[in-house]
Amino acid sequence: MTRDVRSISRALISVSDKTGLVAFASRLAARGVELVSTGGTRKALADAGLPVKDVADLTGFPEMMDGRVKTLHPKVHGGILAVRADAAHQASMAEHGIAPIDLVVVNLYPFEATVASGADYDTCIENIDIGGPAMIRAAAKNHGDVAVIVDVADYEPVLAEVEASGGTTLATRRRLAQAAYARTAAYDAAISTWFAAANETFAPPRRAFAGDLAEELRYGENPHQKAAFYAGGTARPGVATARQLQGKALSYNNLNDTDAAFEAVAEFDPARAPAVVIVKHANPCGVAEGASLVDAYRKALACDPTSAFGGIVALNRTLDADAAKAIVEIFTEVIVAPDATEEAIAIVGSKKNLRLLVTGGLPDPRAGGLTVKSLAGGLLVQGRDNAVVDDMELKVVTKRAPTAAELADMAFAFRVAKHVKSNAIVYAKDLATVGIGAGQMSRVDSARIAARKAIDAAEVAGLAAPLTRGCVVASDAFFPFADGLMTAIEAGAKAVIQPGGSIRDADVIAAADAAGVAMVFTGVRHFRH
Repeated sequence: MTRDVRSISRALISVSDKTGLVAFASRLAARGVELVSTGGTRKALADAGLPVKDVADLTGFPEMMDGRVKTLHPKVHGGILAVRADAAHQASMAEHGIAPIDLVVVNLYPFEATVASGADYDTCIENIDIGGPAMIRAAAKNHGDVAVIVDVADYEPVLAEVEASGGTTLATRRRLAQAAYARTAAYDAAISTWFAAANETFAPPRRAFAGDLAEELRYGENPHQKAAFYAGGTARPGVATARQLQGKALSYNNLNDTDAAFEAVAEFDPARAPAVVIVKHANPCGVAEGASLVDAYRKALACDPTSAFGGIVALNRTLDADAAKAIVEIFTEVIVAPDATEEAIAIVGSKKNLRLLVTGGLPDPRAGGLTVKSLAGGLLVQGRDNAVVDDMELKVVTKRAPTAAELADMAFAFRVAKHVKSNAIVYAKDLATVGIGAGQMSRVDSARIAARKAIDAAEVAGLAAPLTRGCVVASDAFFPFADGLMTAIEAGAKAVIQPGGSIRDADVIAAADAAGVAMVFTGVRHFRH
């Protein structure tokens, strides 16, 4: 046994997740390790015929206060925290009859799952673990001598090392210590976040964020950047909760773009109509509702077939065979949908690198939550943009009111504009985008780019004129001057939806009236950066 290897003579095991528990403990017991446990864990081990000592026998005190107090005792924490090479520590252990504990195996009360289940306040409070985090942190601090396991996935690696070397190596104990502190940090983050919500406090003096590693990625946005994907633990349907049915591993950019596409398609109620969103570089390049998914896809693709190549396709209904056949006609990176038929899965399977993700549902566009962006030295936190155009009171501000068909297209276009990088301009007609301008410093430039894309798409489709003729236009923010509006009118827009609120609103309205264009204000801005 090398100098940094520590043998295990006594293990304290207290787990809420009992997956693999008996098999793990059996292999420890076979090596002569004394097992000490509590409550349900001790019962599970005893029922399996394993020799196990109750922690109450170790401390001389029974569990009390409904199990709130059982491991908070010097004979537990002294056995964990004592530095084996420190003579004074050894003397204290001998004086007080404290036996060393070499392995601590603890996973915590299921607080996060309790909150996710919608449990009431008192139930959530009772699922806050106290003794578990204390033991985990103590063992992690004393990792020079003690190993700590907080994840069932570490059972086998630790056992393999113990069986091969007679104990745990320092490298392993350091790795386990990091995992232990990360677990307690995530646990405390979940508790503090829940308290903030329960107290209706949006900006507490300190806010913690945590995630579980879902996958270490090959690289980030560029090959020289390292990257990893962490799941936040919420039940919101999306890339973090999706099942990948086929295709190669998702990249950083795939994950980012798939999230953008799926959040956008969730704006379109599947009970109203099938809808498809095609995204490239985090921006929609085609969106449509249709009589069927394949119809919606064809309409979305027609908006910008050049950009759609190598894009992400999101659907608001179960992927069917007809839609799958159409989508695989061109190179596509990812398809994401609530579900997929077996026939559709087989069709997509013909493209071995095409990823197919199913989420089990759509995220609620009206739901709250937080979005987080890192800055140098800090984080920007805001509430999710959960404003939905269907809930807005549209105000007609021009002499001409929009027709019913124009209103439907306006609502459609404003849904899309919410998911286009600012400055955003969206031309739409017959519930399909016909031109999208994204991410420009000038709103006029966005309007021009969207019009140019419509011209290009018309040429590809062999049309005599771009589909912007007679369309509606949506702007994510107000027109600061009439020039952006006039560019849209020149492109063929006959109706406009925008937030309003500019000091020059009167000039913009006058320009619309002079052109015979209908305009409505939403009173809600959809900046996205």
